[in-house]
Amino acid sequence: MNCKTCQTALPDLLLDPAAGKNAPARAHIVACPDCAQELHSLEMTMSLLSEWEAPHVSSYFDQKLAVRLREEQAAPPAGFLERLRTRLQLNTGRQFRPALAMAMALMLIGGGSSITISMLSHTPPVAESAPVRDLQILDKNEQALQQVDQLLQDNTPMGADFGPTGPQS
Repeated sequence: MNCKTCQTALPDLLLDPAAGKNAPARAHIVACPDCAQELHSLEMTMSLLSEWEAPHVSSYFDQKLAVRLREEQAAPPAGFLERLRTRLQLNTGRQFRPALAMAMALMLIGGGSSITISMLSHTPPVAESAPVRDLQILDKNEQALQQVDQLLQDNTPMGADFGPTGPQS
């Protein structure tokens, strides 16, 4: 028996430890300290539950409850904010899911438009001077020429002797 099957057998072992079907679980618990600890923990929990006593209900509980209910029914209706606070405290959230989805969508749309507006409001980049622009163009041209040279070298058949001006004889 492994620990997983022993864990499922623990409730039966607690309720009827002498039953014949619990013999494999008892044998596993002797060999496995983790499962033994789990059984001990469950036994302690069950002993605490056995000692617990339900509180005694007052003999006037029903009368007091009826008076409180009549008071609540006779009380003036709560204001809007009080009803909202109560609904938020006692609510599971299902009624507010559509409103929450709408608010999130509006935030996304509003956030996107504010990003667009902020991108448009940036100042244009400072114009580069003519020498800087020329050097950048030359650098790009140099990179392009190096790439073309590398492509030409990769396409050269083995044994062919090509120079910068074409095939040599």
